[in-house]
Amino acid sequence: MAKKEKKVMNCRLGKVGGQAVLEGVMMKSGNNMAIASRMPDGSIKMTKQTVVSARQKHKALDFPIIRGVVNFVEMLKLSYTTMDASTAALGLEEEAPSKFEKWLSEKLHLSLTTVIMIVGIVAGFILAGALFIFLPSASGKGLSALFSWISGGRFVLSDHRILFSLIEGILKIVIFLVYLSLISLMKDIRRTFEYHGAEHKAVFCYEAGLDLTPENVAKFKRFHPRCGTSFMFFMILLGIIIGCFIPSSWPAVLRSLTKIALLPLTAGLGYEIIRFAGKHDNWLIRAISQPGLWVQRITTKEPDEKQMECAIAALKTAIPAEFPGYTPDQQFTWPKKDEGASGAVCVRTAKAMEHREKRSEKAHMRAVMSRMSRAEQVRYRRKNA
Repeated sequence: MAKKEKKVMNCRLGKVGGQAVLEGVMMKSGNNMAIASRMPDGSIKMTKQTVVSARQKHKALDFPIIRGVVNFVEMLKLSYTTMDASTAALGLEEEAPSKFEKWLSEKLHLSLTTVIMIVGIVAGFILAGALFIFLPSASGKGLSALFSWISGGRFVLSDHRILFSLIEGILKIVIFLVYLSLISLMKDIRRTFEYHGAEHKAVFCYEAGLDLTPENVAKFKRFHPRCGTSFMFFMILLGIIIGCFIPSSWPAVLRSLTKIALLPLTAGLGYEIIRFAGKHDNWLIRAISQPGLWVQRITTKEPDEKQMECAIAALKTAIPAEFPGYTPDQQFTWPKKDEGASGAVCVRTAKAMEHREKRSEKAHMRAVMSRMSRAEQVRYRRKNA
């Protein structure tokens, strides 16, 4: 009887990951990180950095659960770094800084963009804690009081720890989905979600072993099991389980603070599940990953060809061993402002192309300026007038 052949695991699974940034895509493979930014003139500008994880320097940080916590902190730091780098790629620092910016640079050794991002991160943490931790707990307490009043004190929801945690978790999921749905209605956020979709499609294409071209990338789906959205959803589901061990009789503030204190454990467990799901493909993994994939219908949108080009450029640049000496202009072309229409192209078609280009540039400028201060917006308009 012939021996059953052992299934060979795809060596490309989990080798590269990324995220959408300001008018572009970031890809990371090993210690290599590359950001492809679409410039107003249609060109792609590359920013390359070397990122060494603390897990490589200290083996104790690479144990299960612990590495998830380390990865969570490093991803927050990486998100800040990539956003700062993508903003710098636009050339905002070329203009003369204001007096306030000079004071920040001289006294605090910080740029205005850095300060804005730090404030944004802190505000984001406060908003996330209020929306996804405190509000569900407070709502759960409110429902408990309502049920107790309706039943005349015969049924107190907070006396049933598991049921209370389950309802609290359902409220958290509803708030999470409503929040994502509302922000996805904003044009600039939707554009970022399109780059997010381009990133997923490019990674799928690479993992399938096909040539990285916009035509091949477009064939793949935009929902990836190793996405940060899936990780966030896993954290919510794990939070429901962990919440079962927190006394439901505690005040909403105390329950919220306890959950915040347990976030490292939740992040560690969520990372291990996502890590495992990204390297395996069976019915159990597909079932576990499905809720996160459903949520990605909100956080990813179908990209256009130009956005897929950015994702391809970032991916190839992030893996120099496989694509040595790669630059975007070797693969893609973009119109130059000083070039006129070809003689073979009729005037009507040329005008239509020019109109589409102007609309694309306006959408690009709106997306870029949405994350700038008023002073930066003024400088950006002057530069691109």
